[in-house]
Amino acid sequence: MKTQKELQNISVQYLKGVGPGRAKLFANLGVENIEDLLYFFPRRYEDRTNLTPLSALKIGEWQTVAGDVLGTDNRRSWYTHKHVCEIVLVDKDSRLTCVWFNQPYMTHYFKPGEKVVVYGKVDVYKNRLQMVSPEYEVIKEEENEHLSLGRIVPIYPLTRGLSQRMIRRIVKHGLEQYAPSLKEVLPYNIRQKQGLENLVKSILNIHFPESFPLQGKAYKRISFEEFFLFQISVILRRLSIITKDGMAHKVKDKFLDDYIRSFPFELTSAQKRVMGEIADDMKRPSPMHRLLQGDVGSGKTLVAFWGCILAKANGFQSAFMAPTEILARQHFETLQNIARNGAARDMRLALLVSSLDKKEKEDVVKEIEGGKIDLVIGTHALIQEQIKFKRLSFVVVDEQHKFGVRQRALLSAKGLPAGRQGLNPDVLVMTATPIPRTLCHTLYGDLDVSVIDEMPPGRGKIKTVLYNTTKALEVYSQIRQAVKAGQQVYVVYPIIEESAKLDLKAAEEMFKHFQEVEFKDFSVGLVHGQMKKQQAQKIMDEFKNKKVDILVATTILEVGVDVPNATVMVIEHAERFGLAQLHQLRGRIGRGKRDSLCILIAEPVTEEAQARLKAIVSTTDGFKIAQEDLLIRGPGEFFGRHQHGLNELKIANPVTQLDILEAAREEAISLTKVDPRLEKVLNRPIKKLIEKRYPGYLSMVTAG
Repeated sequence: MKTQKELQNISVQYLKGVGPGRAKLFANLGVENIEDLLYFFPRRYEDRTNLTPLSALKIGEWQTVAGDVLGTDNRRSWYTHKHVCEIVLVDKDSRLTCVWFNQPYMTHYFKPGEKVVVYGKVDVYKNRLQMVSPEYEVIKEEENEHLSLGRIVPIYPLTRGLSQRMIRRIVKHGLEQYAPSLKEVLPYNIRQKQGLENLVKSILNIHFPESFPLQGKAYKRISFEEFFLFQISVILRRLSIITKDGMAHKVKDKFLDDYIRSFPFELTSAQKRVMGEIADDMKRPSPMHRLLQGDVGSGKTLVAFWGCILAKANGFQSAFMAPTEILARQHFETLQNIARNGAARDMRLALLVSSLDKKEKEDVVKEIEGGKIDLVIGTHALIQEQIKFKRLSFVVVDEQHKFGVRQRALLSAKGLPAGRQGLNPDVLVMTATPIPRTLCHTLYGDLDVSVIDEMPPGRGKIKTVLYNTTKALEVYSQIRQAVKAGQQVYVVYPIIEESAKLDLKAAEEMFKHFQEVEFKDFSVGLVHGQMKKQQAQKIMDEFKNKKVDILVATTILEVGVDVPNATVMVIEHAERFGLAQLHQLRGRIGRGKRDSLCILIAEPVTEEAQARLKAIVSTTDGFKIAQEDLLIRGPGEFFGRHQHGLNELKIANPVTQLDILEAAREEAISLTKVDPRLEKVLNRPIKKLIEKRYPGYLSMVTAG
């Protein structure tokens, strides 16, 4: 029997049915070793013990059915000019048509007489039952057909080259050979108290459940363990922060009053409240580690600048890190304007981004090290090894979900160097992707949390509407009306990594069509991520200065673009964007006094895409959007690959399992009170697993 550590060292390629070629495909799914495979969980299940007959299908419902292929057809629609692939399934005397658009190769997958299982939404077209773009599986008469029919069947995430049948067969081999080697890390007393199954039984019933009640018990067991390990890592991270030495800033009440009065508009009460919280933190000798949540356009930047001013007033420097050069430049311009207008006239600001020429960069780096710069705004360039601060005491990380824990730590480690007290700067991380209030403190237990839950007064309202692709001419008419009224328009196209070249080509072709045909009477610009940064910045500046009427863009616009005169946004292929992305993009309009319009053009075929679009049309409240996004995507995708190791929550969902999360947190608190360094023999396996899953979280607490 192998040890757990050995499972991590055995490549999945050595498992029966894999080999080097398929191992590369599994790597695309994040599965590289045997342990990864055992924890590669299904995304849903289909009850194929008694499949619904085609004659009993219900229109409007999502259902799983099986039938034999009667025939296939591949043609081009005379109306939409799309390729149409059709197969007709039969069982006894009933039929179902399955349709896929613009995928002519699909007919090669189906042969007359073969049994096919499909999952999709049932509708009616020309008096016949059909499913559009259903998930499908061809059932072969092979040795492992028993894994695909007559049972509760797991449905796994896929990548091109791997089928459901193939993954099930390989996972089954992996379970049979290696599941008995899995070791328990949850202490027996906790399992007994919480009524949890053992690990091996749970892993088996997550993959191939004998019944739905047993799958439910397995789901609870593994979810509890994920929450438990995560909560211990959060608690220990918090301990590592509060035990560090920081810099106690002197804060006079007059500072805050003068700052608030320096603006020609009234700050919201939420902004004032959060600035008070930051000031209280900065007075203390331990380092601040605070998360600032606020919806798009809520005024987080002004609040963050307050901390920079406090640092300057105490003779220290501050750093402001943004995820993109466009956003860094915008912050630089915004903060320069604030400083010029009286908030901090003598404050010396600098911009540090990769597109600066060598001489400019060298000069800025030298001035930072010499203490001549009070505030430096930049991108990842700020965390490069050669960047040294003389007296750094305040760090801001904007759009924190774009950065990992280690990247943030690299910037905060640039405080006063060892030998000069070795103190740790205060850190403020900001996000416009809000976490629902019920979860925030539990999930971000290592951070103090501030929320700006008010929008500045005088902003126009944003209306969001959804059109299908046949309404393009109507959309173009609305664009013309807006431009003729002196307003500006964004037209956004998706650039998805898997099809980046085709996506970019489509955006460029539409730009030419707009420029030469559709909007030839207006000024049309194009900006995308493959451009040289100077060229992209030039186009953005022209748009900001009203020299460009219509800006065709990719998701480079997702954060940081602030053009109050832009009141219309058209998002093409909106079904291909995530919900948070759509909300961020929509936040680029409605930044002036006029009402704004966001037009989504989409053909959603999946249940998830329909749920996303329904949510974005129904509300502009970022917290409600976040709640829906968590429900739709689950925490691993929602929080991003780098966030607090939350991608390690493979099946646990803090929205739907809040009771399990809270129980796990209570057990984690109890255990760390008794053994804060996880030094006891019984707790060492927990420590090792946390070190693996959450690298960097325990270094300050568990060392020595």
